[in-house]
Amino acid sequence: MKQWVVVALAIVLGAQAPSYRAEIEKARAARLAELVADDGWLTVTGLLWLKPGRNVAGSAPGSDIALPAKAPKRLGVFELAGGQVTFTAEPGVTVTSDGAPVRQLTLDPRGGDKTALSIGDLRMFLIRREDRYAIRMRDMNSPMRRGFKGLTYYPLNEAYRVDATFTPYAEPRTIKIPNVLGQNPEMVSPGVVSFTLNGKEIRVEPVYETSEKKDLFFIFKDATSQDTTYPAGRFLHTPLPQNGRVVVDFNLAYNPPCAFTDFATCPLPPRQNQMAVRIEAGEKAYHGVTK
Repeated sequence: MKQWVVVALAIVLGAQAPSYRAEIEKARAARLAELVADDGWLTVTGLLWLKPGRNVAGSAPGSDIALPAKAPKRLGVFELAGGQVTFTAEPGVTVTSDGAPVRQLTLDPRGGDKTALSIGDLRMFLIRREDRYAIRMRDMNSPMRRGFKGLTYYPLNEAYRVDATFTPYAEPRTIKIPNVLGQNPEMVSPGVVSFTLNGKEIRVEPVYETSEKKDLFFIFKDATSQDTTYPAGRFLHTPLPQNGRVVVDFNLAYNPPCAFTDFATCPLPPRQNQMAVRIEAGEKAYHGVTK
């Protein structure tokens, strides 16, 4: 779990303390630090889908995997076969992974940045989305990172910190969550969260973001997406329910990665999490440099 999310969960659990505002600011500072970090979303500049067989990578025209001009004309070959991706570097080109030179390497989509291939400012690692594989590319000197203008928020308002009812399913359900690729991967939902906000009864269906099931993950959209928040929706984490209750603090709502880069594969709010109410709390839409 990202460090800023851990901070945010601690805030929700202790939100009645006099230091609530200071703790919210602490969570926002942690959020900002992760966003601008080397492995933050502002460095993501490419999502390069692999076809079965050989995929020649380089900056030369006609490359299967088109890299920016700063890359070698031919970096090497990514070969996809039998659900496995192997990278072979071009002779004479120095590519490293975890600080060591790489001649040939089988890539693991679970490795992420830890197993990234590096050359100059560029980092590349394998991701998998259902039955598709892609190389995610980072540029440590990306225009989005250099031109980042910071985040903006609604004024802190404890009215948007709600004590909600958690109604568990008899057994956790697998639900389809659409994403920006047009896919509908399945995620596990343990139940329904309900509360009253601005005079309206709200029901939303959280999921577990990871197999560790350490918290509840809300992928939601509200009426502010029409003007002041990210049009596709926002994210929110809460602690796991206790005794049928869960604290949902919309002051901690935040933008998905797709608000900052065109090369993320963000989940989208399912229909049941699209709320006809304005939630004027949390992170507003980002209006930064042209992506």
